[in-house]
Amino acid sequence: MKRRTFIALPAAMAAVALAGAAEPHAMPAPIDAARFHAMRKFATTRFGRIAYVEQGQGQAALFLHGFPLNSFQWRGALERLSPWRRCIAPDFLALGYTEVAAGQDVGPDAQVAMLVALLDTLGVAQVDLVANDSGGAVAQLLLTRHPQRIRSLLLTNCDSEIDCPPAALKPVIDMAHDGTFADRWLAAWVKDKPLARSREGLGGQCYGNPANPSDEAIDCYLGPLVASQRRKDLVHAYALALERNVLAGVAGGLRNSTVPTRILWGADDTIFAPPGGRYLDGLFGNSKGLRMIAGSKLFWPEERPEIIAGEALKLWGIS
Repeated sequence: MKRRTFIALPAAMAAVALAGAAEPHAMPAPIDAARFHAMRKFATTRFGRIAYVEQGQGQAALFLHGFPLNSFQWRGALERLSPWRRCIAPDFLALGYTEVAAGQDVGPDAQVAMLVALLDTLGVAQVDLVANDSGGAVAQLLLTRHPQRIRSLLLTNCDSEIDCPPAALKPVIDMAHDGTFADRWLAAWVKDKPLARSREGLGGQCYGNPANPSDEAIDCYLGPLVASQRRKDLVHAYALALERNVLAGVAGGLRNSTVPTRILWGADDTIFAPPGGRYLDGLFGNSKGLRMIAGSKLFWPEERPEIIAGEALKLWGIS
């Protein structure tokens, strides 16, 4: 695709991208928590029953969420992009509503294998991949190990080989070692929503808008993670699996990749700083450039889904 085509869509399509959807496609109904729960499906795999939501039809797009979130993070993007793609958003092992098989590892390597099994179960050969946070690390592993499964990659604030894990994750890992992370942070935030949105909470650390995450989002994201001791143990296992550099050695594969890749980076992120985005832009063999998103932190894709939609449409060559 020519650079001019990538950068500038015709006016009509640009309007579609910004509004989310327009004629000839009707805008799907907004996805609130009630609709999200009603949409949920499960795919039975050797890893367990993998929870996912999907909307749309045709070529598939796969959305990988951050930690400690789940597929609800992508609700705005699914609404906007489902007229053009079969949008599939799974919950990772140990997060969200996925029911993990007994004894199953939940580290990034297992997440990659689970995603391949999920796609096979759903009959999906190839996807446009969209990812954030630790989901971005999994996306890089998936791309290097199964490049034939990836049609394009839209990557937002996430780990890179030179920043994995980020220093900001150390308190979480330390608490996970002690078995206290789920209770000290997650359960406390479920109980006290203003605390969750405070400077010290999930909101202040990861969201640009102080009104986020909403009460229903907090319950949707964190409620299942503290519902039982087993779920708390799985959350701790997820965090501990991120203690090592899970991306060590991926640079060569990313450099040699021919998959069109676009980097979008929240400029005010204090967990994954802007140099990580610039590094990835310079690393990918077929990078389509870096866009810095002002006033945005780690989980900006939830807050600004219109940017995800507009950039995805350009990357996918829809005009």
